[in-house]
Amino acid sequence: MNEKYKRSIFKSSRGDQLKKRSLSVAIIMVVTAVALIATPISVANAQNVANSQKTLRIGYFPNITHSQAVIGLNNGDFQKTLGDNVTVETVRFNAGPSAIESLLADRIDVTYIGPNPAINGYLLSNGDDVRVISGASSGGASFVVRNDSGIDSVSDLGGKKFASPQLGNTQDVALRKYLVDNGFNTIENGGNVTVLPIANADILTVFLKGEIDGAWVPEPWATRLVQEADGKVLLDERDLWPDGKFVTGNIIVRTDYLRDNPDVIKKLLEAHVDETLWINNNTAEAAGEFNTQLDRITGQQIDPQVLSNAYSNLEITYDPLKLTLYKSANDAYDLGFIEKGKDRPNLSGIYDTTILDEVLAEKGLPSIDGQSGIASSNNATSGGDAVADIVA
Repeated sequence: MNEKYKRSIFKSSRGDQLKKRSLSVAIIMVVTAVALIATPISVANAQNVANSQKTLRIGYFPNITHSQAVIGLNNGDFQKTLGDNVTVETVRFNAGPSAIESLLADRIDVTYIGPNPAINGYLLSNGDDVRVISGASSGGASFVVRNDSGIDSVSDLGGKKFASPQLGNTQDVALRKYLVDNGFNTIENGGNVTVLPIANADILTVFLKGEIDGAWVPEPWATRLVQEADGKVLLDERDLWPDGKFVTGNIIVRTDYLRDNPDVIKKLLEAHVDETLWINNNTAEAAGEFNTQLDRITGQQIDPQVLSNAYSNLEITYDPLKLTLYKSANDAYDLGFIEKGKDRPNLSGIYDTTILDEVLAEKGLPSIDGQSGIASSNNATSGGDAVADIVA
């Protein structure tokens, strides 16, 4: 066989091999394409699951004013509504400032919180990073005095010593504003009334020892001062507000999380509204469930009678009661606790109840702005003429 012929056979053989390889590759590509078309579920769904898996880091306090969270986050109600694709991580707080710090530092995404810390968080971030998306509770705070304190009316407050849970917190502002409105000033402001910031549990102790004359506290501490420490209610704070309603708890969210995860927030608010309705329709059972979950997370329970009385003094709600928060902000400003030395703050952007209203509409419930939230103009000046100023 001559060399020219051998080269010809080699070329032919090599060409056949290349053709076979090309044909094999083509066949593999076609088979693969057919397989992908025939079985899209296994590949596409795996990708979708990976893409849709989300995390919600949510804070709350082990208080009855945060009952929806205490019950629903710990008995599985919230997780059922949020679904398997949302991983829920919970963080418990005992004070508003630490919750706000965690929210602004991106350690949590959402938290149940009192109105004054919510205001502070909004102002600290220049109105950029915090939004109130729902209410949680209303009422549930009282001014309780010792029976042997010599205080029978507001005119007897001079020269006395009182406590509040924390300097500048919601109850502290309420107490100081009440004193000013009735002609009294604290020691540091040239008056003769002392107000001490003391943790709620310690207030009960010093109250029993007779070291303070009274305290402005939230439930269940107000009821405990009455039932366990021979106290009497001088003033139920509901008496100072139109219709007896004022915000005690809200839900706030970081604005970036709200922007990027509206689906998760909607599910959260669905769970929150459902839990609110269940609590209000099953009060006795809800109190028992609250105690069960409280014991689970803290190892402690509240006396059932104390808990029952405490629940009767507050309202579990999803209405953020917007005007009452503006009023609280005005009071805090007038007392020098927020924006001291600056112009009265503008809180007009603190609320975003768009998703809450969607949830309510889907459940056949009235929208927030159609209830007591913001439309009630005749309430705007009740308890303070400056409400309009703070939203101007």
